[in-house]
Amino acid sequence: MNPIKAIVLTYDKYRSFTDHMILRYEKLWPDHPYLFQVPYQELSPTVHSNRVQYHQCPPDIKGTVLTLLDGLDDEEMIYWCIDDKYPIKLDTGKIEKIHKWLYAENKENISGLLFCRCRGMLKKANLTGNKLLNGQGDVYLERKNYRQIWMHQYLKVKVIRHLFESFPDKIPLAITMDAFKKQIEKPKSHQVFVTSNNLAVFGESTSRGVITKNCIKSMKLNNMSIPSWVLETTPHEIIMGNESQDKLPRFINRLIKRST
Repeated sequence: MNPIKAIVLTYDKYRSFTDHMILRYEKLWPDHPYLFQVPYQELSPTVHSNRVQYHQCPPDIKGTVLTLLDGLDDEEMIYWCIDDKYPIKLDTGKIEKIHKWLYAENKENISGLLFCRCRGMLKKANLTGNKLLNGQGDVYLERKNYRQIWMHQYLKVKVIRHLFESFPDKIPLAITMDAFKKQIEKPKSHQVFVTSNNLAVFGESTSRGVITKNCIKSMKLNNMSIPSWVLETTPHEIIMGNESQDKLPRFINRLIKRST
C-alpha cells in the first residue's frame, strides 16, 4: 500500500494519548500505511519508529496545524487523526480496499472519505443526497458540512488548510472549534464523503479536559502509564461507531461531550 502522511493534532501534555492512539493502530492493523506526523513544543520523541516523525510547532492550535501542513500540496491526500480519538475496532480489510482505491487513480472529485459512519453522519441533514460508487459496489454518501471533521479520516490537505485558515488566530480552548466550524461554509469543490456502512469504532480520549473512562481502561490494558495529572475520569464511556452508543437516549447524550 502507498504510505500516507497521518497528520496528528495534539500538544505536549497529551503525548500519552498520542502514543496510545498510535499503539492502537499498530495492534489493530500491523501493516497500516500511516506515517504519523506528531507536533511538539518542548517534549522529546517518545516513540522511536520509522512510522512516526516529530515536528516542532507553535503552541497555538491553528499554528500547529498550519505548520504540519506547510509545504504540502493542496491536492495531497493525508490521513487526519487527532489524538482525542483512538481506534477500538477497524474493518482493516475494507479500509485497506478504500486506501488502495483512493490511490488507484487521480480522484479529482474526492476531497475526503470517512469510514466511521455514526452520530451526525446518520442524519440526512448532514448529507447532500449525492452518492458515489467505487466500482466495487460500495456506496459513498456526500457530506454537506464539517460535521465529523474531528474523526479519523482521509482528507486532502486543502480541506484542513481552508478550515484552519478560516479559524481565528486565537483559539482559547479546543472545544470552541466546534462552534467556529459551524460558521464556516465548506467549499462545494471540497467534496467529502462517508461510507454508507460503518467500518470502525473509535473511543474518545478526553472530554472537556478529563480523561474518559474508556481511555484509561484501554491504556491500562495496553500497559501504558497514566498521565500524572489525571485525577478523575468521565462517568460514562464515550464510544463512536458502536450502535448502542450512537442511539443513547437524548438526555444521556447531552451529558456526554460530543466533539464532532
